[in-house]
Amino acid sequence: MEHQIARRVTIADVAEAAGVSKTAVSFAFNNPDRLATETANRIIGIADELGYRPDPIARMLTQRRTGTIGIVTPQALASIFSNPFFGMFSAGVAAVAEDAGYGLHFISPLHGSLSRAIARSVVDGVVAIGLAADHPEIAEIRRAGLPMATVDSDPFDKVPSVDVDDEGGARAAAEHLTELGHRDVLVIAIERAEHAPKGAEDTVARRLRGYRTALAAVGLELPDEAILVSPATYAGGVAAIEQAWGTGRRPTAILAMSDAIAIGAVRGLRDRGLSIPADVSVVGFDDIELAETTDPPLTTVHQPIRGKGEEAARLLLSVLAGREEPAGHRRLATRLIVRASTASVPQQQGR
Repeated sequence: MEHQIARRVTIADVAEAAGVSKTAVSFAFNNPDRLATETANRIIGIADELGYRPDPIARMLTQRRTGTIGIVTPQALASIFSNPFFGMFSAGVAAVAEDAGYGLHFISPLHGSLSRAIARSVVDGVVAIGLAADHPEIAEIRRAGLPMATVDSDPFDKVPSVDVDDEGGARAAAEHLTELGHRDVLVIAIERAEHAPKGAEDTVARRLRGYRTALAAVGLELPDEAILVSPATYAGGVAAIEQAWGTGRRPTAILAMSDAIAIGAVRGLRDRGLSIPADVSVVGFDDIELAETTDPPLTTVHQPIRGKGEEAARLLLSVLAGREEPAGHRRLATRLIVRASTASVPQQQGR
């Protein structure tokens, strides 16, 4: 005997059973204040008995809201989720969003185009991370009419924003190394997203300025050849060490712009028979949960990763709620966490 698929209950079925119009049924679910309370409750009760569920797309169009906010990132999801930073940041956004009744949607380049992904996204607003004011995708967000809050970019045009004291944190990291006597320092910078505007004042620029300030205080420059660029991933850190040693560089210390890079760098150094920190000191940036349990535990710059996500979500929800308050910019504090991956410069440098 063939199984018959049950027919889906429609709004017309509810209207007929309740003796009202389809418009009244729609009001009961979407605008109950337009009906008498008794009528709205009776319609919803009948709908429950019949097993009726409103079409989510139709309801979204009626209410002109999706109940979802997006996180916009210029990097592919496969890449960003290789860095624990993004998971912690997203957890902060999600926690605040869910408390307010919103879901979360990730918006990353679609077939290589972030603009295309934004244009096709159905969200009420976005948290844009790592996009400067003149980034083309910011223009696309504006064209889509989406409220936004930005993260790790300079404030602009009354758009709410949040970042951390990147420069101060980086300066503290470099000062720590110079106080330990290190003078030959390699920086592994975070790779900028493709098509990023030239000369943008971003996280990388602020951290480089912090490193340079600390090194200049002891009479050192940071030449371009002492700066490598890497994806913010473990594999990127391993590859950066391969590149440095392949070109003959033998630094006594490494400043990595992310903990994921730093942990990969430690692996790359050990692959060459080097000891950390006896041969090379390593400092990260982020203070992800793994940093405290690596071998050795990683000296790093702590930033409130989850707190940054929470603050960005609160700023965006404030815009969505139409609150009459200044957009504002929040700059969160950083601090150096000294662990066992750094030590005084080695006296014997048989590297």
